[in-house]
Amino acid sequence: MKIAFGCDHGGLELKTFLMQKLGEDGHEICDMGTFTKDSCDYPIFARKVARAVAEGVCERGVLVCTSGIGMSIAANKIRGCRAALIHELHGAEFCRRHNDANVICFGQTAVDENTALECARVFLATGFEGGRHARRVNEFED
Repeated sequence: MKIAFGCDHGGLELKTFLMQKLGEDGHEICDMGTFTKDSCDYPIFARKVARAVAEGVCERGVLVCTSGIGMSIAANKIRGCRAALIHELHGAEFCRRHNDANVICFGQTAVDENTALECARVFLATGFEGGRHARRVNEFED
């Protein structure tokens, strides 16, 4: 699966870790920045990842900032992006199963590396159930 990754300076370490591990799992990695710990604006990278996913350039996205909150808010401004801020496995599964989320967001200070990796793997492996959930997803796409 081709995955777009983005972060700000507050999420660089977790993004780098996730890219390495998910790349080792066989996923194609598309790093959209940032690449340094220099202070930067997270909406720039949230937009890049959200657009890549919404336009079909990448199948899914991963965004990381200090808390994950700003990234999720900014990404959800892009039509066709359904970003979910996740801290645990249940959310990672059900954001896909029931909400057809296509971008997962993490807070580097809110989740440890191994939990984030487990959540990302569940997120990438879980399908959308459709059915009654599709109707609801269509409602918030409008």
